[in-house]
Amino acid sequence: MFDFPDPKTKDPKERRIQRILEIIPGALTWATLLGMIVFSFFLPLWVAVFVILFDIYWILRTIFIASYSVQGYRKLQRGKKIDWWERCQNISDPEKYIIFLREKISEMKKILGEENSMSFGEKRKLRHEIKIRKEYLKSVSKLSVIKDQIMDWRDIIHVVMLPTANEPAEVIEPSIQAIYNANFPNKQFIILLATEEREPEEQRMAKVNYLKNKFEGVFRDFIVTTHIVKGNEMKAKGSNATFAAKYLAGYLKEKNIDFKKVIFSNFDCDSVAHPEYFAALTYEYITDPKRLQRSYQPLPMYHNNLWDTNAFVRVIVTGSSFWHIFQSTRTEGMVTFSSHSEPFDTLYKVGFWPINMISEDSIIYWKCFSYYNGDYKVKPIYLPISLDAVLAETYWKTIKNQYKQKRRWAYGIENFPVIMRALVPSKKISFIKKIKVAFEMLEGHHSWANASIILAILGWLPLFLGGESFNQSVMAHNLPFITRYLMTLAMFGLIISMSLSFLLMPPRPKKYSRWKYIYMFLQWVLVPIISPFLGSFPAIDSQTRMMLGKYFGEFWVTEKMRK
Repeated sequence: MFDFPDPKTKDPKERRIQRILEIIPGALTWATLLGMIVFSFFLPLWVAVFVILFDIYWILRTIFIASYSVQGYRKLQRGKKIDWWERCQNISDPEKYIIFLREKISEMKKILGEENSMSFGEKRKLRHEIKIRKEYLKSVSKLSVIKDQIMDWRDIIHVVMLPTANEPAEVIEPSIQAIYNANFPNKQFIILLATEEREPEEQRMAKVNYLKNKFEGVFRDFIVTTHIVKGNEMKAKGSNATFAAKYLAGYLKEKNIDFKKVIFSNFDCDSVAHPEYFAALTYEYITDPKRLQRSYQPLPMYHNNLWDTNAFVRVIVTGSSFWHIFQSTRTEGMVTFSSHSEPFDTLYKVGFWPINMISEDSIIYWKCFSYYNGDYKVKPIYLPISLDAVLAETYWKTIKNQYKQKRRWAYGIENFPVIMRALVPSKKISFIKKIKVAFEMLEGHHSWANASIILAILGWLPLFLGGESFNQSVMAHNLPFITRYLMTLAMFGLIISMSLSFLLMPPRPKKYSRWKYIYMFLQWVLVPIISPFLGSFPAIDSQTRMMLGKYFGEFWVTEKMRK
């Protein structure tokens, strides 16, 4: 059996190590925040220099993220134009497919050379298609070398798990409908609706019966599990997912289905997949010889109800979408988030999700990473998966719920102690890789908690606490101008974000007038307010709770509603 550290370990030595590691993120954050205040009083000049250097670092970081976000956006747009279903059907015989692609390219070139009635735009589009086909032809040529390792798409079974607590059927139904509408055979899907026993039975059964009747006979199977929380479990998505996955393992064994031919997608119950997602997922899986050492991640977009929620939430979720687009461009360091897919064989080997942790979406990646001694990666699927943005009955409750959701996401720092306890003892993972994992996790959560507060508030403290001698110095006179100039340069990243947000925005519902676009534009002036209160504060909250041992007792389920 694969042994992964228990965050609630009873072993005294392991518990001490766990607590030390739990304290580190919060201690670093509070040392930064309190240090900025104290040193602004005693060493204002040094703090001023630090603020300027931090501003420069943040500008470079912003430009870096913005440029890669544009690159990710282009890959996303390109991914949506690919006929993944065609690729799935033909790739099992690469040599034959190469002939087909060459003929197709020749045919398009002939049309381009002979057709004079085509507009400039049509010719440009055709040239772009020829370019894509040529690039793909090179990929197929490489795959022909390993043709014996390519699986047949007809052997693949997709299991889509939709964990649900109190979400109504109207939230879950579009997710299943999107699977039904997918450009992939319905009979190769199993829907796994993972319910919770603690949901009122009448409400739960009404939801289950409606959905089963609605999609009866459509898929290979429609399985419903009901998780009962045991004494050693948390009321969390992870424990529900593990219960459902273990039931599925028994089901697959009974049906004599090879785990290696099953791709398991753990989706939030409001996830609406792109029609080509499962074809693209299948293609990536069957063509990769190291398929069992991969997770597959679509790009989360909070678009289901984007037009219905308020400006504060729209800015937050748009920023989250951009972050995932940026992360998808990284060759290393990308981890699973929200809705993602894994080989069921690998999930089974690592023992599925922890049953006593809040964070479940990224920890499963780290379990697999540990199992394969660091030789495990996330492969991005450049297609969107649409999710719900936070929305409640009132404006204030929506903002409050957004804070709670961000706090739950930030509580992913609970992974850090467990990951370090798993990786450090391993002799098969290089020391450099261990240091890199630790640094990236700490730096990411530290920036999350501190950056916006330093930029918006703490960076000005030397002017208020530095005393008369500092305020008469050249640095004090120049600090506001330097900071203002540097922050103006940082607006470049905000402009990129604004531009991409309009390009990615879902179509405007008819119930809203065109004037709504003005609100969508003006909402970005709220960024200096939103960043500390709905960005840094939830992260500080989560890190402080873990540092003090005031752990969350259960998974906070984001309220789902539709207008």
